[in-house]
Amino acid sequence: MTTHPDSFVAILTGGHPNSLGRTIELVDLILTDKTKLEELYQCYFDDDEVVRLRTSNAFKRITKVQPDWALPYIDKFLAEISQIKQASTQWTLAWLLLELGDKLTPEQKHTAKTILQHNLTTWEDWIVLNNTIETLGAWAKQDNDLKTWLLPHLERLTQDTRKSVAGRAQKMLVALTTEKTSRRKKTK
Repeated sequence: MTTHPDSFVAILTGGHPNSLGRTIELVDLILTDKTKLEELYQCYFDDDEVVRLRTSNAFKRITKVQPDWALPYIDKFLAEISQIKQASTQWTLAWLLLELGDKLTPEQKHTAKTILQHNLTTWEDWIVLNNTIETLGAWAKQDNDLKTWLLPHLERLTQDTRKSVAGRAQKMLVALTTEKTSRRKKTK
């Protein structure tokens, strides 16, 4: 992708790959002009994975401040961003879906569950797994079919060699099974 020196891609390029670079500057710029959000979204399709990482970070920060601004992008996230084979895009997707979950249409929620179920069974990145566990776990509290699907996957992930993944899976497993037991006690 060729970039103009003042484009968002140029702002998101450079510096140490693990740093935010000029991401905060870009977030502040977009928060003063919502129309620039589309230009940020297009940065997801840049060839540079650092640009895509920082795009995810920026989108997350903007959504924390202005959650409704992300709503017009949900279908694009589900159709396009879910297809990007980069951990940062997938962990941000899981976070966004949790953040905006109550505003999703039933069709969007169904598509989102399918994507996140796929991510939970195919991704190895610990942040993708942790964020996906959080989102699916929160939704499973209201969705028995999802809970039934999720419980064995949580069991499997409690054996993960990474403490954060195993711990998150164990915590969610306890939350979902304790809730199930608590409901039974209330109905007796």
